[in-house]
Amino acid sequence: MANYKLVATSAMGLESIVAQEVQALGYETTVDNGKVYFEGDETAIARTNLWLRVADRVKIVVGQFPAKSFEQLFESVKALPWEKYLPVDAAFPVSGKSVKSKLFSVPDCQAITKKAIVERMKQHYKRLGFLDESGATYKIEVSILKDVATLTIDTSGAGLHKRGYRQVQGEAPLKETLAAALVQISKWNPNRPFVDPFCGSGTIALEAAMFGQNIAPGYNREFISEDWPWMKAKIWDAARDEADSLANYDQPLEIIGSDIDHRMVSIAQENALEAGFGDMIAFKQMQARDFTTQLTDGVMIGNPPYGERIGDIEVVEQVIRDLGKVMKNYPSWSVYMLSSMKNFEELYGRQTTKKRKLFNGFIETNYYQFWGQKSKRD
Repeated sequence: MANYKLVATSAMGLESIVAQEVQALGYETTVDNGKVYFEGDETAIARTNLWLRVADRVKIVVGQFPAKSFEQLFESVKALPWEKYLPVDAAFPVSGKSVKSKLFSVPDCQAITKKAIVERMKQHYKRLGFLDESGATYKIEVSILKDVATLTIDTSGAGLHKRGYRQVQGEAPLKETLAAALVQISKWNPNRPFVDPFCGSGTIALEAAMFGQNIAPGYNREFISEDWPWMKAKIWDAARDEADSLANYDQPLEIIGSDIDHRMVSIAQENALEAGFGDMIAFKQMQARDFTTQLTDGVMIGNPPYGERIGDIEVVEQVIRDLGKVMKNYPSWSVYMLSSMKNFEELYGRQTTKKRKLFNGFIETNYYQFWGQKSKRD
């Protein structure tokens, strides 16, 4: 097998979690803004695509070099060993982006990159005319940051947040990758009860269930690199067999999701059925202020409505106040809330144990963490 320089991309603020996930699979990492670099073979490509819960994509880094002129870009792209990755019939669309660089015209950078790869391929495969591009697809990106170009090939295809279970979503859906991050930051484990009082389409509860039973998030989906001739079917079969053997389908789970909107509860139930958790997660219509439980040492994770998007600010503020009052009755419970409300702690009535800045899409939020007291049970 060959060795590749790989990069797992992530949302800003989640790099450390992605790095931990990559390390848990046995690979050493180097972290940069929104990127976790590591090295591995074809098996590493399959395993990271299947297992990474928080990463956006896994890409092959083909090369990196200074690019201050179009000529320098062309010659440097052409010098890369594209034949190592692309067969003669490869379809290779090129996308691009440029930030703080002399080469700021993205369409020109894309066209020059494409032309350089074509020249390299024609030379290597001894072709005079056009390349027909009738084979498997290799999505190439030229990304230029501060006059340094990075050329990558996407191994994932659809983003890794596409788990395959979400058939329907609400108006302001939380990405599965962010939901998984919220669960991991909480340090929840499947022996503790779990509640999401603002469950929406059920994403946080479903990510908790997959995490709790150690189910690989990519187990039930396909990846673009499965079509590549050198990513043999036996590699993917072995990676999926490993994932199946590590899943703990018998792990009991105490997971509840509730929402004020009965339509969202129905959607969450449908998504849970699709994910195979139909009888393991209890979804019900309920306001957060009506939460009651006899259970101790639980974890509550939620993404309450944001004033700027759903409803008006006064309603959202009252929801947070009500939640704070209710949770005073359950001191052994830990509460984790993702919110864009700057005055969340004041409304909730308690100072956070910890908070962490995260981006929900383009919205800047804080992940407010209120740790519970251990009950006498421990």
